[in-house]
Amino acid sequence: MPSDLIHEYMRIDHLPQIWCPGCGNGVIMHDVATAIHELIEDPDTPCNRDDFVIVSGIGCSSRAAGYLDFNSIHTTHGRAIGFATGIKLANPKLHVIVLTGDGDCSAIGGNHLIHAARRNIDLSVIVFNNDIYGMTGGQYSPTTPNGDKATTAPYGNVDRPFDIANLATGAGASFSARGDVFHARETISIIKQAILHKGFSLVDVYAICPTYYGRKNKKGDAVEMLKWQKENLVPTSKFYHMSEEERAGKKMIGILSYNDYPEYTAEYAKVIEASQKKGKK
Repeated sequence: MPSDLIHEYMRIDHLPQIWCPGCGNGVIMHDVATAIHELIEDPDTPCNRDDFVIVSGIGCSSRAAGYLDFNSIHTTHGRAIGFATGIKLANPKLHVIVLTGDGDCSAIGGNHLIHAARRNIDLSVIVFNNDIYGMTGGQYSPTTPNGDKATTAPYGNVDRPFDIANLATGAGASFSARGDVFHARETISIIKQAILHKGFSLVDVYAICPTYYGRKNKKGDAVEMLKWQKENLVPTSKFYHMSEEERAGKKMIGILSYNDYPEYTAEYAKVIEASQKKGKK
């Protein structure tokens, strides 16, 4: 997003933002705004800013809905997808984008996530995944790697972590992908594809949290955490051609699954039409 457009897409009166220095959330928010801007500017995807709705829950990442100057709603903890479902059903023509954290959507909001995926409702869920609960003090989340430390796991997390992208696919999402903070251009492209996809789409974006997760687990500062992403996050096109030895310690980014399932609001419209026809008889 060109710097001269920041005033167009940001609520300037809400700035400066509250995120810690080095936090990846601002990068992801920038990626979302840039993706929307490029879709608006693209003559092949006719839309305007009023076609977009930003929905968030509670957490560090969810502050983004307040900073972005679109139709937006900052909802309750874990309920962003539920609110977004209501908005989409009320006006299926809207592009409804959910900005959520790994804890917000896969812990308290886990049931909303899997059932929205199961229904294949046309929502785009962008997960700011920093492996920790950042805003409330650094507790471990459903994505904290096994053995890593948090304020609520001072001797290491014994839980196995969720793979949110694969969780969504298993629940029925027709589009599932991963992005990250370092590979911003690629992540913007994935977000654009997710928004244009007709069905439930989820983009699990690897963020960085140097303040809580990084310090607690000796990951280094923000620069070191970004360097790790550069060296260990591999695009799908390259990952599938790597040997098992080469894949050791690496994670895959890109589009993981894509299917053409019936979209929920379109199917629901058929039910409404059928009931109306029956009522006229």
